[in-house]
Amino acid sequence: MQGTQWRASHLLVKHRGSRRPSSWKEEKVTRTKEEAIAKLEGFRQRIVNGEDFAKLAEQESECGSHERGGDLGWFGPGQMQQAFEDGTKNLKVGELSGIIDSDSGVHIILRTG
Repeated sequence: MQGTQWRASHLLVKHRGSRRPSSWKEEKVTRTKEEAIAKLEGFRQRIVNGEDFAKLAEQESECGSHERGGDLGWFGPGQMQQAFEDGTKNLKVGELSGIIDSDSGVHIILRTG
């Protein structure tokens, strides 16, 4: 599947400029984009320091995929927002991204396949 499809998990933090500024965690997201980035940078550091990505995504991600530890499964070209797709395919399997900005909010991505 590699080459035409990718697999990834992510941790999403929304902000008031997100396409849908609400989530299972917050009915109305009011944080700024800068606050969302700062929050996500803290999560990324915790992962780099050894915290389990899936457990943290399950507790903190503002995407429905939090129920699966952030796992989005396999996806191909055009199935995700372009910034997310580009961020995923530029990673090696097992690699963690920096901050990825999309219409949904800000993400860190863990490429899993």
